[in-house]
Amino acid sequence: MAQTIFITGSSTGIGRATAKLFHQNGWNVVATMRSPEKEEELKALDNVLVTQLDVLDQASIDAAVKVAVDQFGQIDVLLNNAGYGIMGPMETLDDALIRRQFDVNYFGVIDCMKAVLPHMRQRKKGMIINVSSIGGLVAYPYLTIYNSTKFALECLTEGAQYELNPLGIKLKLIEPGAIKTQFGGSMQLSETGAIEDYKPGFGTMVSKLEGMLDNASSPELVADVIWQAATDGTDQVRYLAGQDAVDNWATRRQMEDAAFKNMFVEQLGL
Repeated sequence: MAQTIFITGSSTGIGRATAKLFHQNGWNVVATMRSPEKEEELKALDNVLVTQLDVLDQASIDAAVKVAVDQFGQIDVLLNNAGYGIMGPMETLDDALIRRQFDVNYFGVIDCMKAVLPHMRQRKKGMIINVSSIGGLVAYPYLTIYNSTKFALECLTEGAQYELNPLGIKLKLIEPGAIKTQFGGSMQLSETGAIEDYKPGFGTMVSKLEGMLDNASSPELVADVIWQAATDGTDQVRYLAGQDAVDNWATRRQMEDAAFKNMFVEQLGL
C-alpha cells in the first residue's frame, strides 16, 4: 500500500513543491489549503486529495484528517508547513497581529498534531515533520516575533520526541534559509508607524533581506530535504535547507553571544 503524506499550506511554495514531489514518488498526497476551489493543477493528479484546511479553524482540521483517512486509510506523515512571517519592530506591531502570528505558526501546528496523533497512536506508527526556519535557530533583526514562533516550534518538536518516540511516532524539523517566494507571499512587512527611531535600521534590514533573495533557495530544494527527512529511516531531527542556513547555523554555533551579535550588526550595517 502506498504511503500517505498530509500537507498543510499546499497552495504555494514549499507545500506545493512537496505535494508534487511526493506524488511523483508514488505517495498518496493530501494537499490541504484554505481555498481549494482555486486549485486546478494538483486536483488533476491521481492519488492527490485537495481539501480545505485553515489552521485557525479546528473544525476544518478535524474534517480534513477524517476525509484523508477515509480516502487513503492512513496518514503516515504529517507535514506542518502552513505559516507566514511578519517583519517589523516589535514595539510597533499591533497586539492582534502578534497573536495571529503565534496562532498560525505555533498553535496551528499543535492543533494539527493533536488531530492526527490519535490515528498515529492507534497504528503505533507515523511521522510529524514541522517546517521551522533558520530563524528558529538564529534570531534576525526585525523578525523578532516571527523568529519567536519558530524558536517555540523547535522546542515543541524536540520535547515531543520524548513523549511520542516510544509510541512509534518520529518527529523532524526542517530549517530553510531564505526562500525565493518569501517577500512575494509568506513574509508580511509592517511599517514602523509613528516611531521614527526604528526607521533607519528597519529600512536597512529590509534592503539586506531583499538582496539575500538573489541567492535564495527554491521551494523545490526544500521539498527535496523534506523527502530526505521522511524517507531516510534515521533518528535525525534537524535538517538544514539551503547553503545560507548551513553557513549561518555553523557560524552561530562557533561564536559566543556578544561576538555573534557584533558580527551580525557589522555585517548587516545596522
